[in-house]
Amino acid sequence: MFSVDVRLGVQACVLVLRGDLDLDSAVQLREAADAVLAGPEQPRLVVVDCAALEFCDSTGISCLVQIYQRLSARGGTLRLAALPGALARMFMLTGLDQAIAVHETVQDALVTGVGAPEGSLQEHMVRGAGGDTEAAG
Repeated sequence: MFSVDVRLGVQACVLVLRGDLDLDSAVQLREAADAVLAGPEQPRLVVVDCAALEFCDSTGISCLVQIYQRLSARGGTLRLAALPGALARMFMLTGLDQAIAVHETVQDALVTGVGAPEGSLQEHMVRGAGGDTEAAG
């Protein structure tokens, strides 16, 4: 069972995820994000609370990347909080943690300085795939 709880604040929105984020449930996250990003408030900061997330497959990761891209395209920021161990490791191994800020807690994500790590997701994915930016001597 998967659920998304949307908590709209004055300057940010927190999406609280519970359960398994996979092929069958990613549509729920996508719909919740669509409602927030197309709504009248359109927050510049969206924090995804993953503390109660039990599982996330590649479809779930893709959904998070799409939210990141939509926010970035309009000058917004996506931050992830309390990633479970396996998901945190996946973000580190793929380099996604260099593009999408990952925080220990929702509170940390909300109070951290403005913006995500420097650079675009595409730049970080190229570097993460072995595309080092420095020439070998």
